[in-house]
Amino acid sequence: MAEKMGTVEYIQHHLTNNTIGEGFWTFNVDTIVVSALLGALIIFVAARLGKQLETGTPGGFQNFVESILDFVATNVRDAFPGHNPLIAPLALTIFIWVWLMNFMDLIPVDLLPLLFQMVTGDSHAYLKVVPTTDLNTTLAMSVTVFALILFYNIKIKGVWGFTKMFLFHPFGKFFIPVNIVMTFIEEISKPLSLALRLFGNMFAGELVFLLIALIGGTLAVGAAALFWAPLQVLLDLGWLIFHLLVITLQAFIFMVLTIVYLGMAHDEGH
Repeated sequence: MAEKMGTVEYIQHHLTNNTIGEGFWTFNVDTIVVSALLGALIIFVAARLGKQLETGTPGGFQNFVESILDFVATNVRDAFPGHNPLIAPLALTIFIWVWLMNFMDLIPVDLLPLLFQMVTGDSHAYLKVVPTTDLNTTLAMSVTVFALILFYNIKIKGVWGFTKMFLFHPFGKFFIPVNIVMTFIEEISKPLSLALRLFGNMFAGELVFLLIALIGGTLAVGAAALFWAPLQVLLDLGWLIFHLLVITLQAFIFMVLTIVYLGMAHDEGH
């Protein structure tokens, strides 16, 4: 695909969503479909595994899933005060779902868009297959977490307790205007940091894959392919291995910060 387009056109094409609607009601169809399919995959695998649980000598996949459960449970115990039956399932869902969405970045950048174009018969059809490179996805998840933060702040502290947090934190009763501004910034930074951190890292990783793909598509022509094609393979493999760590780390950070923020909402003294 890269050899049929200019460098800028190629990158822009891969970073453009397949959309319907206009203005505010524009929907990124590829983001919605891929996210939903990955969510459905989690539900399907969990349901199948739940029906085939073994208590004696579990198989390798069950052991792998149990290790993930233990990992998430350990992080919840370490970072969350008290007990809330929602937190561990929420953390597990976030970790696995974000990781799967990030994992789509490891699929060769031209493969799925090319298959989509073949199926639709449109050689210019857009398909952006990494949901977490869409700011709408990361913002939607972070706003959902923020809504839970607000809910538990009010539930645990009460309306007056939550209001006092804005009025008297962090500088006491003599600096109420400053406290309101500082606390508002502190609270609004939580969903923004969650969304922008994940989006920024995944978008940058996707861009690097596109730049590496351009080596084989635009530079590896004729005899030059003897040099550029092996270099592309080497760079692609190296970045893939490194990016595997990145996608896991980003899923972990999103999960841990969610646990920490919800833990702060459950702390009556915060």
